[in-house]
Amino acid sequence: MKNKEVDIIGKEEALTVTITSEMVNDFAKLSGDLNPIHIDEEYAKQTIFGKRISHGMLVASLISNVIANKLPGPGTIYMSQDLSFRKPVFINDEVTAVVTVLEKKKEKPIYKLKTVCVNQNNEIVIDGESYVRYKK
Repeated sequence: MKNKEVDIIGKEEALTVTITSEMVNDFAKLSGDLNPIHIDEEYAKQTIFGKRISHGMLVASLISNVIANKLPGPGTIYMSQDLSFRKPVFINDEVTAVVTVLEKKKEKPIYKLKTVCVNQNNEIVIDGESYVRYKK
């Protein structure tokens, strides 16, 4: 019988969410990040983006959702996350967070994951890698 921990190598799971104004406002309140580029439309119009953008960490939290709830799943412990923010996410953008299990460390239940978020145009908005501890 194969070890269930190794069986997840190569598996992929995803979650798609539309980033709403309410989500951005709630995240601003929760995190204390009140940067006007996120919460003030008039201010945001004067920036290089021309309109409000989501907090990068709000979008990145979708990766955490996939890791905790889908792959590897409940009981997973985050150890590290490397993120590169490639493009802005605007209000009402649809974002898909994709997690892929790349490898398992020998002798330890520690996994390396590829973590990517893409928008509705299939453009990468965030990419990175994480390490998690998972033992079923």
